[in-house]
Amino acid sequence: MIQRLLPFVTLALLFIGLSIASPHFLTNTNLSSVIRQTAVINIMALGMTLIIVAGGIDLSVGAILAFGGLTGTMAMAAGQPIVAGVAIGIIAGMFWGCLNGLLTTRLRINPFIVTLGTLGIIRGITLIISNGLPVHNVPQAFSYLGEGLLLGVPFVLWILLACALAVHITLEHTRLGRYTFAIGSNPDAAYYSGIPVSFHTTAVYAIGGMLTGLAGMIEASRLMTGQPTAGQGYELQAIAAVVIGGGSLRGGEGSVIGTLIGAFIMGLLSNGSDLLGISPYVQQAIIGAVIILAVSVDELRKRKMTA
Repeated sequence: MIQRLLPFVTLALLFIGLSIASPHFLTNTNLSSVIRQTAVINIMALGMTLIIVAGGIDLSVGAILAFGGLTGTMAMAAGQPIVAGVAIGIIAGMFWGCLNGLLTTRLRINPFIVTLGTLGIIRGITLIISNGLPVHNVPQAFSYLGEGLLLGVPFVLWILLACALAVHITLEHTRLGRYTFAIGSNPDAAYYSGIPVSFHTTAVYAIGGMLTGLAGMIEASRLMTGQPTAGQGYELQAIAAVVIGGGSLRGGEGSVIGTLIGAFIMGLLSNGSDLLGISPYVQQAIIGAVIILAVSVDELRKRKMTA
C-alpha cells in the first residue's frame, strides 16, 4: 500500500516544495506551460503503459513521434486539411507500432532488440524523406492543437484526459485489458489458457504507436514545424513515467493514474529546475536517478512478496 501511495505523496511534496521555492511556479502562465510540455510525454506514456503491462517495451517511440509529426505536417504542407494531416500522423504511428508488435510476436525476438532496431530504421527513413530538413509551411490554425484554449483550459489537457479515460477503460473494463494483464503476468499461462497472445500483443503495440503519432502531431503543433529530429530521448521519459507511477518492467502491473502522476513528477522536476536555474544536464542525471530508485523500490517489494 505504501509503495502505491508513494507517487501521489512525491507529486504533492514536489508541488508544495516548488510553490515555496519559486514565486513564479503557481502563476497561470507557468502551470499552463507545464501542462503543455508534459502532455506529449503523458500521451506517449499512456501507450507505453499498455505495452509494459503486457510485458513488452518500445524504445522506438521517440522516432515514431518524429515520423508521425513529419508525415502529418508534410501532408498539410502539400495542401491537405488539418484534420487529414493529423489523421495521417496518427495512422503512421499506428503502422510502426503494429510492425513492432508483429516483429516481436512472429519472429519471437525480445522487444528490446526489435524496437532498438526499428528505432534506427524509423529515424533513418524520417531523415531520408525530409532530407534532414524541417517542414515549415503548415497552416496557422494548426497551432490550436498544441497551444489553443478550450473553456479557459489548454486544449491539450482535454485531449490528454480523453486519451487517459480511453486507456483506463481499455485496461480495466475490456477483454483486451484483461488479456494484457494476463500476458504480462505469465505469457505461457495466458497462451495455454486460450488467449490469442500474438494478436493482443500486436494490438497493444499498435495502440501505443497510435498514441505516439498523436503526440507527434501535438509536438509539431507546438513548434509549428515538422522536425525530423524530434523526440530524441522521449522514449526514456515515457518509460520512466510508467515506472515511477508503479508500473513494473517485468509486466503485469501498471495503471493510467500512476502513469499520469509519474509523467507530471518528471514535468515538475524539469519545470522546477528551469525556474531555479538548475542546468539541464543535471536534470538528465536526476531523471536517471529517479528511474533507478523507482525500479529498486519495485524489485525490493517483489522480493518481499516472494520471500
